[in-house]
Amino acid sequence: MTSSDSPARRPGEPALTALGLGTPAADPADASPHAFPDGGTWRTEVPSVEGPEALSVVLKESSRLDVPIHRISQGSGIWMLSDAEITEMVEGCAERGVELCLFTGPRGSWDTGASTRTDSGGAGLRARGHDALAGCVEDALRASELGVKCLLVADEGVLWTLHRLRARGVLPADTTFKVSALIGPVNPASFAVHEQLGADSINIPSDLTLAHFTEIRRVSGAPMDLYIEAPDDLGGYVRMYEAAELIRRGAPIYLKFGLSRAPGIYPYGAHLRDVALDTARERVRRGRLALDLLARHGAGTNMSPLGSRLPGPLRRFTSD
Repeated sequence: MTSSDSPARRPGEPALTALGLGTPAADPADASPHAFPDGGTWRTEVPSVEGPEALSVVLKESSRLDVPIHRISQGSGIWMLSDAEITEMVEGCAERGVELCLFTGPRGSWDTGASTRTDSGGAGLRARGHDALAGCVEDALRASELGVKCLLVADEGVLWTLHRLRARGVLPADTTFKVSALIGPVNPASFAVHEQLGADSINIPSDLTLAHFTEIRRVSGAPMDLYIEAPDDLGGYVRMYEAAELIRRGAPIYLKFGLSRAPGIYPYGAHLRDVALDTARERVRRGRLALDLLARHGAGTNMSPLGSRLPGPLRRFTSD
């Protein structure tokens, strides 16, 4: 079943229609024809879960507020976690059937180059030079050995390299790669290129229009990741009221429960403990609010079963 099979009520529609202010019916041609292999059209993700203590808070709050979670992701990087911390997070997620996604290696914003601190942003968050690429590969291999099955990348070269390692069996075949919001593609061609480079889910910027979603879905069925509330450094956009339409146009899609008006916590350490735990707790609450909106609008169905993680068949460039 796809999202177009479950029409949702638009916010305020009955009351506005009675006043002659109703909107035209949704065009079925705008709906995504794609779904996850389990038949679901959407999954959930809690980002910026920076260590075992934050993970414990998220899992506790998700139980208390009845917020289903498919994926938990971390932003500071594998290199900022000890083996014991990674193992604890792997085990904690496995107990709940939640996918754990950890960020690979050093990236441009923390490197010695000054270009990322200029007004233009320079090379952005990509891996600068061979050593940074090697650091990302080292992170990926280490995390994989400790049981991590999802790796977050912010560089096209890193993505292609890790995909080639997966194709050769150096990384397990069921390892998945998630493209970071820090380099998210903004047009159908670039989205399709990331899929071909090995991406299993692709974070698109939260400011893309509904029409952009439809355009992307006409060329690719790779899962999208989308902050329905974005951190301030990614724009601070809050799109909860559009969640049903975002699912209809963007399926298969991960709804990410981010948090605006919150301090940055990357790279995380104990000096940021209080804010990391408080924001982790609030992200889950924001998820509850988004799920309640979906339910009220008749769009709360078609969620993937909990424990689902694989994206289904995707198109790839030929890997040697």
